[in-house]
Amino acid sequence: MKKSILITGCSTGIGYVCAHALHKRGYQVIASCRKPQDVERLRSEGLTSILLDLADPTSISHGVKEALEITNGRLDALFNNGAYGQPGALEDLPTDGLREQFESNFFGWHQLVCEVLPVMRKQGSGRIVQNSSVLGFAAMKYRGAYNASKFAIEGWTDTLRLELMDSDIRISLIEPGPIETQFRANALLAFNRWITIEGSAHEEQYRQQMARLNSSTSNNAFVLPAESCIAPLIHALESAKPKIRYRITTPTKVFAVLKRLLPTRLLDKILRQAA
Repeated sequence: MKKSILITGCSTGIGYVCAHALHKRGYQVIASCRKPQDVERLRSEGLTSILLDLADPTSISHGVKEALEITNGRLDALFNNGAYGQPGALEDLPTDGLREQFESNFFGWHQLVCEVLPVMRKQGSGRIVQNSSVLGFAAMKYRGAYNASKFAIEGWTDTLRLELMDSDIRISLIEPGPIETQFRANALLAFNRWITIEGSAHEEQYRQQMARLNSSTSNNAFVLPAESCIAPLIHALESAKPKIRYRITTPTKVFAVLKRLLPTRLLDKILRQAA
């Protein structure tokens, strides 16, 4: 019997390549997107795709219901991947902008997991994989909203792991560093929506940030393609003993070590330069 998996944020990037890879591997993949045109595009590519907007509680509930109808009531795995980055200094970010970041990156994930957990408990097993980030444990300037949402996901996931220890439901975190996706383009849209450059104490830095976000490719020497997340995801889904954290890219692995070893003030200097 095919194993079923619901994946969020499949229009591009990590969700897109993982959906196709698992489909080829024999999974019954339900690839969700928040825009109808992306759902239709994925369907034309041979995937089973549904509409699910993580910022919309009603859309989440409808998406879960539709996914379970497709899988005849069973869901073996959930890959929480859909998210975006809100750039900008915290002092320039309106509370509504931060709230919007958390709706998609945190509260939507919470609701989705809470709606699929009863199904996994009833069937006696399940796998939940959360796509976090190096910014889920190492903060960088001008990424405060995204940092906060990913730090929250890390703590939330650690707590749920403890609460699920008496069950056969396993939960893991994937922690990518720089990945070549359309993340910058989406971040630029969020930046323009919520941040006013003129008159800000960070105006000069914002000009530099906009040039980076406008670039079609990353200038990071350690950037990896989205496909680098496929093998860790498969291990988290299929291993008898999945890892708690899968660190992807050199910066993620390095900063994980530095955070354990270095005094905070010294680490701050390194993170400031890295940003």
